[in-house]
Amino acid sequence: MTSRCKPRFVGNMEERNLTVIREFVLLGFPSSVEQQHLLSVLFLCTYLVTTLGNTFIIMTTGFDSHLHSPMYFFLGNLAFVDICFTSTTVPRMVVSILTGTKTISFAACLTQLFFFVSFVNMDSLLLCVMAYDRYVAICQPLRYTATMNLRLCVQLVAALWLVTYLHALLHTSLIAHLSFCASNIIHHFFCDLNPLLQLSCSDVSFNVMIIFAVGGLLALTPLVCILVSYGLIFSTVLKITSTQGKQRAVSTCGCHLSAVVLFYGTAIAVYFSPSSSHTPESDTLSTFMYSVVAPMLNPFIYTLRNKDMKRGLQKILFRCTVFQQQ
Repeated sequence: MTSRCKPRFVGNMEERNLTVIREFVLLGFPSSVEQQHLLSVLFLCTYLVTTLGNTFIIMTTGFDSHLHSPMYFFLGNLAFVDICFTSTTVPRMVVSILTGTKTISFAACLTQLFFFVSFVNMDSLLLCVMAYDRYVAICQPLRYTATMNLRLCVQLVAALWLVTYLHALLHTSLIAHLSFCASNIIHHFFCDLNPLLQLSCSDVSFNVMIIFAVGGLLALTPLVCILVSYGLIFSTVLKITSTQGKQRAVSTCGCHLSAVVLFYGTAIAVYFSPSSSHTPESDTLSTFMYSVVAPMLNPFIYTLRNKDMKRGLQKILFRCTVFQQQ
């Protein structure tokens, strides 16, 4: 849907009529009709696995009293964010494939962008807080209970939500003030920053500066904190004389590091690589990895190698089985 701009006068120059875009077309993954249906099944299964797996993590960390600790409190929040993260993009993409309706209104596009930016930053910041939690637990075990108390954990999570919403509001507001008057075709499966900036006929230099300044600060600061935390953790682990103690520390941190590498590796490839290296296909694949695949794998990463989580999950499944039999 489009509408015509009225002519504007700047000095003695009259600007020509422009076609203002009111909706976009999300191309998604370019493929044949048969492949599209296979993709819809794949994405639906991915979404169901993500939702089910992360829901089990929330239930396990919430109902098992042995898991009422800061580490599992943050893990439960991460699981909740991952469900919201994938819910922002995948369900609409599946409906779009099945119905053949690829258009999205400008307002819906901005809404999707706002929540996507919020959840992707929340994911990043939670990974940072979890790294700090592991640092205190391993490097300062005697101060762990006093430092990572419940009040501080709740305050941290609340502050992170506030920061991410303000950051998302900033980007959404800047995009809302741009003009889109050329193509309305987005070579992506959802409304993301880079594809929208590429379509704008306005000067986007300020938007790009904000992405690299504010967005870079919000994205790279947690990554630096994670790297510093794990540098201190590994230096402490090397001093542990007990082999069992080393294995336990490495096992606990290994799960978190796997999630960090998967998330940050693909996110940095999308947002902080040179613009000359960007192609619609590579951006779509990289974004799919950290926004869909990473949230799906997190439940497996955090449960398969964690004895406490496996024990808690078994209790939940046993309770569900008993309840169904009754």
